Amino acid sequence: MKDSLHRSYMMTKFVTYFFLILGSIIMIFPFLWMIFTSFKTVPESMQIPATILPAQIMWDNFRDAMDSLPFDRLYLNTALMVFFRVICAIFFSSMAGYAFAKLKFRFKNLLFGIVLVQMSLPSQIFIIPQYQMVAKMGMANTIFALVFPGLVSAFGVFFLRQTYLSIPDEVGEAAYLDGCNQWVTFYKIMFPLTGTSVAALTIFTAVFAYGDLMWPLVVNSDLKMMTLSSGLSTLKGQFTTNFPVLMSGSLLAMLPMVVLYLIFQRQFVEGIAGTGGK
Repeated sequence: MKDSLHRSYMMTKFVTYFFLILGSIIMIFPFLWMIFTSFKTVPESMQIPATILPAQIMWDNFRDAMDSLPFDRLYLNTALMVFFRVICAIFFSSMAGYAFAKLKFRFKNLLFGIVLVQMSLPSQIFIIPQYQMVAKMGMANTIFALVFPGLVSAFGVFFLRQTYLSIPDEVGEAAYLDGCNQWVTFYKIMFPLTGTSVAALTIFTAVFAYGDLMWPLVVNSDLKMMTLSSGLSTLKGQFTTNFPVLMSGSLLAMLPMVVLYLIFQRQFVEGIAGTGGK
């Protein structure tokens, strides 16, 4: 009986690890292909049947990528866009989430329903009206144009509202009895209790902003005002593409986020795990 249970347990464990390893390989392979292609020559990158390892390491691809794009400006634009989107998401989403969760006012359910509707719609339908708003303000080809769609985060409002709902009402009532008004209760009592959720929102906002392609490509046509993702798209030609140079640029663009993940790996894991706990 024990041997049968042990064999069943080992078989289940083997199958579980097999599929986990298989899924990891499937996820990691495109990144390995990008790295190997960045060191190939153009004929090697396009030959059939394809080869994984380069015959000779071509470091010149990285130099050509850096000569083709102003990476210093692209890094700066991307960093500023991510920073301001994160700040706006935390600031406005925290206040709106607290209001929807703890305050009573007219049309609260209707307004929160509008937030949910915005979450359910694809973001592409907002590109034209958002671009028209930025264009009428004369703010195209600016950092503000990159940040504009992230001034308010519907996901952040919904996410932090759920977090505030998990905090007992007695906490706010106790603060009120101690003489705190709503603003003091919010930023001194309630907001500090949402640290894990704010960290998760920061991670999600930063990752989504870093990988945003369509909006920066639409609103900023000047190469020096593009982000890393939109700048890399200019390396793709209409008829032919230098794939080694494109992959080299992609690797250079990916490095900052990889370094940040390695530095703040524990915060990434705790923040994402905290979303399930709420």
